Amino acid sequence: MSILDNRASGVLMHISSLPGNTGIGTLGKYAYQFVDYLKKYGQTYWQMLPICPTSYGDSPYQSFSTFAGNPYFIDFEKLESEGLLAHEDWANVNWGDNKNYVDYGLLYVERHKVFAKIQENFNKNIPADFEKYCSDNSFWLDDYALFMAIKDAHNGASFSTWESDIKVRQPGAVVNWSQRCAKRVQYYKILQYLFYKQWYELKKYANDNGIKIVGDIPIYVAADSSDVWTNPKQFALKGDLTPIEVAGCPPDAFSADGQLWGNPVYDWEYHKQTNYAWWKKRISECLKIYDVIRIDHFRGFDEYYCIPFGSPNAKTGQWRKGPGAHLFNEIRKEFGDINIIAEDLGFLTPTVIQMLKDVGFPGMKVLQFAFDSREESDYIPHRYGHNSVVYTGTHDNDTILGWCKSAGAEDVAFAKKYLRANSDDELRQEMMISALSCVANTCILCMQDLIGLDGAARMNIPSTVGNNWKWRASEDQITDKQFEFLGYYSKLFGRCER
Repeated sequence: MSILDNRASGVLMHISSLPGNTGIGTLGKYAYQFVDYLKKYGQTYWQMLPICPTSYGDSPYQSFSTFAGNPYFIDFEKLESEGLLAHEDWANVNWGDNKNYVDYGLLYVERHKVFAKIQENFNKNIPADFEKYCSDNSFWLDDYALFMAIKDAHNGASFSTWESDIKVRQPGAVVNWSQRCAKRVQYYKILQYLFYKQWYELKKYANDNGIKIVGDIPIYVAADSSDVWTNPKQFALKGDLTPIEVAGCPPDAFSADGQLWGNPVYDWEYHKQTNYAWWKKRISECLKIYDVIRIDHFRGFDEYYCIPFGSPNAKTGQWRKGPGAHLFNEIRKEFGDINIIAEDLGFLTPTVIQMLKDVGFPGMKVLQFAFDSREESDYIPHRYGHNSVVYTGTHDNDTILGWCKSAGAEDVAFAKKYLRANSDDELRQEMMISALSCVANTCILCMQDLIGLDGAARMNIPSTVGNNWKWRASEDQITDKQFEFLGYYSKLFGRCER
């Protein structure tokens, strides 16, 4: 029996959005306080976005590695207590003027200055378990650290522009660059060691207090990543490692040009021949890091949309057949029943619906999609089943108050009628109450909606770059006041006992 079969609730809040005084949320005291609030008010889940290092555009869905952790989340105060930093190494740095938004450009410059001091101090007294950590994780860590070191030597340029010998990983070039970049390779290994040390400490604290971590893994990896550089056979690439086709979504009512993500698509025939070894390793690592895995763009396992590389938009793509339920049947043979949430949003074909039925994972329901004034939606609460996870919105949606301004007037009016709300703020509360009261086993609310923030706190606008992933809560926005509402209605509707 999956824990997702139980009636429970939780909050979507990324690590980067936590309060703090070093420019971005970290794995420090505010993360532990967040766990305390979840426990105090009867919650079961803390859901977050992918925790991997972000690349161009700052998106956690475009990472330099599917296995690595984001070093920006390393908490300096904890390192100070361990003697790896002096207070003045980090406390006097200008981390930005706006505590509600992340300045990624500033972080990139200032974080690495502090990281250099961490490496210097680390090497004065290397922890006894560092070598074992590196050995245990060598299957991804060696390649990732070398990839990042070489990237730094090329001023951050994509590996597609590197010299041909190291671009295609000729053995002699790998040895040469490993020697040239040895110090920088160790730098990235140290950061991963420290990230995961702090991560597992936080996860243990959460689990010991009855809180399960819901992690998010993208279906695809970034084109400029150690995953592609190291495992090119697993992707549809040309001989020079440029993609043949890239992933995205076709045009629809929300986007006339479709969505051009740019990720290389998988060579699923190769994965099948290897009995999905890479996917099994990926899932295996996720099972260590998270208690529940949300897989993004789940329908892409049934059919995936391919766009010729170099296309200006997603209009010229075509659908290809994916591995379907066969992949997950093989994963189950390896790991048994595991807790997976399938992100099945958007138009679902009969074959996608059948695949979801075959694998048995709960799909997602988003209340903001429910109120189409023209026709009844599958996302309307009275049509839900138990085996589903309900959200008012996700990281790709506006906040509820933002939706009240950005959605069509007739849709908002329908939502207010359905939920018996007279004002936008009443609608915000009633939408959350509707999610908590519905029959879906699991309910996840966004922290921005619990606080009561407008569209300025939106996390992401799909198909845009430059102003996403930045929102942060201030310290006075995460208090008992915000959680009392959640705790009261979670208990009222049988999602907790406390």
